[in-house]
Amino acid sequence: MARVKAGKGRWKTAPAGEKTGTDRLKQWKGKRVFVTGATGVIGLHLTRALERYGAEVTVLVRDWVPRARYLGEWLDGKGTVTIVRGDLSDRDLISRILAEYETEVIFHLGAQTIVRAGNVSPVTTFAANIAGTWNLLEAARTTGMYDGGGISAICVASSDKAYGTALTLPYTEEMPLRADHPYDVSKSCTDLIARSYAVTYDLPVCIARMGNIYGPGDLNFNRVIPGTIRSVLEGKAPVIRSDGTPVREYFYVSDAVDAYLTMAERIERPGVRGQAFNFSSGERCTVREVVDLILAGMGSRRRPRILATAKHEIQEQYLSIAKARKVLAWKPRTRIADGLKETIAWYREVLP
Repeated sequence: MARVKAGKGRWKTAPAGEKTGTDRLKQWKGKRVFVTGATGVIGLHLTRALERYGAEVTVLVRDWVPRARYLGEWLDGKGTVTIVRGDLSDRDLISRILAEYETEVIFHLGAQTIVRAGNVSPVTTFAANIAGTWNLLEAARTTGMYDGGGISAICVASSDKAYGTALTLPYTEEMPLRADHPYDVSKSCTDLIARSYAVTYDLPVCIARMGNIYGPGDLNFNRVIPGTIRSVLEGKAPVIRSDGTPVREYFYVSDAVDAYLTMAERIERPGVRGQAFNFSSGERCTVREVVDLILAGMGSRRRPRILATAKHEIQEQYLSIAKARKVLAWKPRTRIADGLKETIAWYREVLP
């Protein structure tokens, strides 16, 4: 994957597996796009890609994180992105954004994304993830049409955790959503609310259920990949909160961006509108295996400290992406070894 260094910590990396730049430029140039969750790891890369393709992007930013200056020129106000300060709890603000900027496409990525935080603070997780979703969709329903146009696509971030624990794996899209724990339940509700607005009000919604996202720009160091990299760079033993055996698919952020763009671009194809799609790498790793890959990639001989204290987490999760392959003609491009190489290089550049 080609990259060009663009200042400390800023890698101008094209989304893996994307169409040719010319094709995607034609689809997005001048398109008016609204992104929630734009300072999250996917949102940062998605916003930068949309800006590169010439879209007119507006983002909603709640908290300003000082380290975020490393993550994109648009956060410094140097690009063409319009930044609105506010929160998904403010439906009037969302309605104003959609109306004033005549939004055509919405990427709803805004959420509380940490499983452990959901267990500690379920009410705030429910408020951010569930109420935030219905506020956005209700604003889209009531203010999303304008003279000569309107909203053509609303791509909503769900999660593989929306499925809950299943006796049969991999998860497929027709399986019921049976989450038990707060974060997982919040994603099940997000998913169901999005589908309800699609079916009842004919909103052009599609839903993404993704595995564990990783890549440059993730500052949530309680996640296993950035946390392990930072520990090694600080000369410390990485910490595994579980017993190391949970199985996950680790999904590189550029592939995730490509998946969201593909959904929006193909929303009017048969079998897309109102549907949920699984997206993942197809590579399954235990937590211990991914930590060992990072240690090997960084040339570290340290051994992780296994705490085995994590609670209310699903033991095995992995997804079938057959529907995305067939309906969207989408597939992942980045193997975990390559994605980790890029990710480690970014943290080496950014972290002191």
